[in-house]
Amino acid sequence: MASILNTPAFGILLSIAAYEIGILISRRTKSPLMNPLLVGIVIVILVLMGTGIPKPSYDMGGSFILFLLGPATVVLALPLYRQIEMLKKDMVPILVGILAGSVTSILSVVLLSRLFRVDLAVAVSMIPKSVTTAIGMEISREIGGIVPVSVAVIVLTGITGAVIGPGLLKVFHIRDEVAQGVAIGTASHAVGTSKAMELGETQGAMSGLSIGIAGLATVILAPLLMGLL
Repeated sequence: MASILNTPAFGILLSIAAYEIGILISRRTKSPLMNPLLVGIVIVILVLMGTGIPKPSYDMGGSFILFLLGPATVVLALPLYRQIEMLKKDMVPILVGILAGSVTSILSVVLLSRLFRVDLAVAVSMIPKSVTTAIGMEISREIGGIVPVSVAVIVLTGITGAVIGPGLLKVFHIRDEVAQGVAIGTASHAVGTSKAMELGETQGAMSGLSIGIAGLATVILAPLLMGLL
């Protein structure tokens, strides 16, 4: 057992097992609150705390999974390619929508942080909350944020978007498939995109596109708007 704990296999197997259990629970309960990623995270934390296994032992395998976030994000280009004609047709409103969402995401952090007098370092760490983890971590480092806090906020944002996003689209009567995809992808990055793909291929493609463009927009806007904190 000790030999396994000192290899990347432990972290990888624990992550896969926790996520598979999360999928099973999600299917059995059919509750949007039982998001597989959220359930998986809770299981990993409980296992580490319950067994006393040090986090560095898990990180040896967890780092491999983290490395795969970049390639996994690139794979989202496939559904986008299938909808390339729609992208050409609605290029301007799509780009404007993504840019507006990115600006709103950053300004919401700025305004709420000032309203509740959040510590500056924590506030800065929350700025990249609506971009995918691989991009958000680098933005956080660049602007002086606390990377673990940024990762936690990014994951929470993604799960929240995946859980309540479809419901909000119904409440506000947003029926256009392109608009649905842009809204979910810009607000809740890759986790939300997994939900957008369940809604339809167009929503998934537009959500995947939004991840990349929102990430690029946030890279440019974050250093400029964080000065308002």
